Parts: sequence; structure tokens; C-alpha cells
Amino acid sequence: MTRLPTLRAPSPRLRLSILLTLLASALPASAADASTINAGDTAWLLTSTALVLFMMIPGLALFYAGLVRSRNVLSIFMQCFALTAVLSLVWLVCGYSLSFSDGGSFIGSFQKMFLNGVTTTSVRSDCPTIPELLHFAYQMMFFLITPGLFIGAFAERMKFSAIMAFSVLWSLLVYVPCCYGVWHKAGAFFGLTGVIDLAGGIVVHITAGVAALVLCIVVKPRHGFPNAQFLPHNLPLTMVGAGMLWVGWFGFNAGSQLAANGSAAMTLIVTHISACTASVVWMAIEWLHIRKSSALGIATGSIAGLAAITPAAGKVGPIGALCIGATSAIICWLACAKLKKTFRYDDSLDVFGVHGVGGFVGTILVAVFGSTHFAGGLGDFEILPQLKTQALASLYTIVLSGVVSYALIKIIGLFVNLRVTQEQENQGLDLAEHGEAAYND
Repeated sequence: MTRLPTLRAPSPRLRLSILLTLLASALPASAADASTINAGDTAWLLTSTALVLFMMIPGLALFYAGLVRSRNVLSIFMQCFALTAVLSLVWLVCGYSLSFSDGGSFIGSFQKMFLNGVTTTSVRSDCPTIPELLHFAYQMMFFLITPGLFIGAFAERMKFSAIMAFSVLWSLLVYVPCCYGVWHKAGAFFGLTGVIDLAGGIVVHITAGVAALVLCIVVKPRHGFPNAQFLPHNLPLTMVGAGMLWVGWFGFNAGSQLAANGSAAMTLIVTHISACTASVVWMAIEWLHIRKSSALGIATGSIAGLAAITPAAGKVGPIGALCIGATSAIICWLACAKLKKTFRYDDSLDVFGVHGVGGFVGTILVAVFGSTHFAGGLGDFEILPQLKTQALASLYTIVLSGVVSYALIKIIGLFVNLRVTQEQENQGLDLAEHGEAAYND
């Protein structure tokens, strides 16, 4: 009789290896993706998401509300809150999918509508250390605050229904293509490559600033402009709002590094330095002209510096931030004090002069101060080629936002009245549009 060989039991180490292999093969791909998620990066982006929402409500709402007359305060708050709610839903339905899923040359697909296919363990290849759900939430805040910026240009006279209709359509037709090209396709924007815009000089500030200019012209000035004085009714509200915006901007810019690392720390520093420099320069300009430095001036200067550093914050060092902050204060002051007076357009709260011009300044100057040829520059590009790229990207954005904004507001005007009547404007939008008063005797 032939004796069968004795089979030896596998060693404990071999058994463990086999078990782990079987478990790994049984896991879904999304669970494997979760292994790259970093707790520190996730915590920072959760914080940054809250900070950017804080910029809109209450930051921007307070900043603008203090600048209008007392009978229009609630209309500003209502517009900010309504845009936050409505645009968040638009982002869920299709905004995120069209902005951050692969599609055509200019816009994404409907693949991720209603977060289809995105789970708690999904990550994106360009930011694998945070959950994609958090990326969705963080980018949603940029989507809703951008139209929030331009409501200041036609404050005190445009109808609420027209504002909401325009904001939703504009966000899908202007913001989404810019976001898709600059951020999802990593700088491949309308045929250009290597466009630099860390946190929205192009995507947020230039787009909103140009729309603001178009709408304030099409909707026409407030009654009494330019001879009547339209004084801010409560500057303390504006100062509080400006402070909130400044704090929130750290989430806006440093959060855009999508990680808790040294790059985020540098971004936070240059953001602060630019705001401080622009504030000081704006105070100095006012002192030279009227021998007084105003609260409104320092608040406006700080926002100009913040808007200008936004596209450049990932590429410039502290000295570059000083230069961009100072330049933005000078050019934005000229836009608000001289350009508006020369061309007589009623940009009520200087949205174009601060955000449009400031965003343009930073988008152009990153090519200079972000270059390795400049002391402290963190970029790996040559000045002239990058300057051409940044200028063309700015030009394309200006044309896109300008043409679409004009067409949209004209089409909307065929269906609804764009502005309130003179009687309603005199009464105030709080009562005329919302049936409430901010201040009761």
C-alpha cells in the first residue's frame, strides 16, 4: 500500500497573509481610496469651509448692509441669505458636476448630479487626502459667494426676483465654465495652459466685478445720482463685516491649498500681509487728499488687498504680497474715486472698483512677483510667457462675463421688471420688496 504524503498546515504568518489578501480583494474601490484621507487635511478643510460660509453670512451681508441707507438694510440681508440657500441647491443638482467632472473643452458633464457616485470614502485624484464630499462642500461656498459680491453694484434699486433669476443663470453660464477650466482642468482655460489662480482672482473676482459693472449700467442709476449723497447708514456694521471677511479670507485662500501644510501657512501669511499693506496705503492716500483717514477707507482698502492677493497667494512670498497690496490700494482707489466719477456709472458699493479691478491686478502681478526671478517668488515660470497667459485669461474672462451678463439681463428684462418703481425706491426695498422694516420707532 502506497503511503500518502502528510500535508503540513500553513504557518500562522502564511495564514494571516492569505486572509489579508482575501479581505483586500473583497473591499470596494471606494474603501481603498479612503486609505489616502488625512485627518489633518480634512480638519483644516472642514474649518475652511465654515470660514468661507462665514464670509457670506454674516460677513458680506453686514459689510454691504452698513453701506446702504437704513431703508434697504433687510434687502441686503435677504439677498445674501437667499443666494446662500438657492445656489447651494443648484450646486447639488448640477453645479458641482458641471464644474468638477470630466466633460468637454469648456464644461463638465452631468455625471455627478445630486452627488451621484460620490460616497463617504470617495476622493479626487487632485486632492486625495480629503473626502470628495468635503471638496464638494468647500467649492460650494465659492459658488454661492461669487454672486453675493455683485449684488452691491445695483443695491437699493433692483427687484429681488430679477436678482435671483440672474444669479442662478449667470452662475451656470459664467462661473461654472471658468471654474471648470481654471480649477478642474488645472489651468487649461479656453485653450490656454498654466493659468494661475489659486483661490479665485479670475473665477470669483473678475467674473463678479465685470457682471457688477454691466448690471449697474443696464439697470441704471439710483434716482438722484450723481448729485444726491448716498451715505452709509451704519459704518460700525460695515467695519464688523469687513473684519469677518478678513478672518474668513484665511479659509478662502489658505484653504485653497487643500491641505494643512507649509504652503497653506505661507498662503495665510501673504494674505494677511497684502490686506495690511493695502489698508495702510489707502489710509495714506486719503490723508494726502483730505487730511483724514476714514473707517470706510481702511475697510475698503483691506478688501482690495484681499481680493488682489487671492489669485497670487500660492506663488508669492511676503515681499510680493507687500507689492501687490500696495499696488491694489492705489489702482482700486483710482477706480473708485476717479474712474466712476469720470464715466458716471452708479456702482453703489464699488464692487467693480474693488473686486473686479483688485482681482485683475492680482491675476496679472502674480506673473511678476510669483516668478523665481523675483525675491521670494515660489513659481517655476518665466515672467513674460506667464504674463501673456494671465493677461489672456483675464481678457477671456472679461469678455465671457461681460457678454453673458448683458445678454442675460436683457432677456430677463423681457419677462420681469428689473428695478423697482421710483416710489418703491423712495420707500425702500425693505418695505417695498419684503414688507418689513429694519428699524422701528
